[in-house]
Amino acid sequence: MSQDAALRERAARVIPGGLWGHLRVQGLPPGYPQFFSRAQGCRLWDADGREFIDFMCSWGPVVLGHHDPDVQAAAAAQARLGDTMNGPAPVLVELAEHFTSLVAHADWVLFAKNGTDATTICVTTARAATGRRKLLVAQGAYHGAAPWCTPYPAGTTAEDRAHLLHYRYNDIASLEQAAAQAGEDLAAVLVSPFRHDYGVDLELPTPGFATAARALCDRTGAALILDEVRTGCRLDLAGSWEHLGVRPDLAAWSKAIANGHALAAVTGNDRYRAAAASIFVTGSFWCGAVAMAAALATLRKLQALDGIAQMRAMGQRLRDGLGAQAAAHGFRIRQSGPPQMPLLLFDDDPDCALGTAFCSLALQRGVYLHPKHNMFLSVAHRAEDIDQALQATDDAFAALARR
Repeated sequence: MSQDAALRERAARVIPGGLWGHLRVQGLPPGYPQFFSRAQGCRLWDADGREFIDFMCSWGPVVLGHHDPDVQAAAAAQARLGDTMNGPAPVLVELAEHFTSLVAHADWVLFAKNGTDATTICVTTARAATGRRKLLVAQGAYHGAAPWCTPYPAGTTAEDRAHLLHYRYNDIASLEQAAAQAGEDLAAVLVSPFRHDYGVDLELPTPGFATAARALCDRTGAALILDEVRTGCRLDLAGSWEHLGVRPDLAAWSKAIANGHALAAVTGNDRYRAAAASIFVTGSFWCGAVAMAAALATLRKLQALDGIAQMRAMGQRLRDGLGAQAAAHGFRIRQSGPPQMPLLLFDDDPDCALGTAFCSLALQRGVYLHPKHNMFLSVAHRAEDIDQALQATDDAFAALARR
């Protein structure tokens, strides 16, 4: 029995379902490992020692590469001084100053631990500021795992989501219709920087849609909330809608801001400062100084290296190679999303059978892809890593064609 299989057996006896949440591999093809022994740069090793070039980056938190030496050094230095104490360390203020200097709309920031923390704080702040209840969210969008937003309703009540109204992403008429339904009770519009729903083509925002969302909030007095949990630090350090000329009132951040250390953030403008101060949100570990030191090092290194440009370039190299390979082997594929957050789907593959088979074959050849979820590049991905991965995917396409 493999080490991974043995660990799964042991876990099943002491953990309901063997594991919880999005890191369970039951939804992935057979052969995907559940347990990993180590990671370095853009590579990781499973419990049985198999090495993979990693295109999931821990589902987004790793942006500089696993175990980045500068981030780890900053975290270790802070750990020697203290982490979770009776109050925050001075690094809290330093990080807050630096973060607000980077994010274009941000007059203030507060910190938490998970993406769900951040989106929930944004919504709570908007409701505190406006005295209203209704929240507009895009159909199929994911904003966390709390009862108000989880896509899996087990254990929740209808009342948990009684004030959610839905619109279609990039559909201005749908957005306006949802706002009209909310009427004078509209507290906020929550929107992802691009549509990254599971298992469907990724969809970039149209300038008209982003502008319309901002205008709607200005007209109604509602908050525009941008969910940067997945996109933050991968599209634009100043904010993912900066290139559209649209700034949110509030934004939720997590995943990549501390390169794998547990941290989340909420940024906001001065209109929402008093409301953010009035709500009670907290956590025993939310002021942990080690993650904050890691975040400060991460942000500074991303700036110094122009890390976003590097990820975009390597993502485009991967995309170009996969496109050429698919055509050469007689497959039609669709690649969508920003190059640094790619998704690959096959045409005429409604049940994702081809995509699943392709990813399984790539995994056997040492490349960790995902058949339905957007993937992630990191600064640690170099041209030689992309080219090695493409050698494996070319073999995977050839094997798939032989089937």
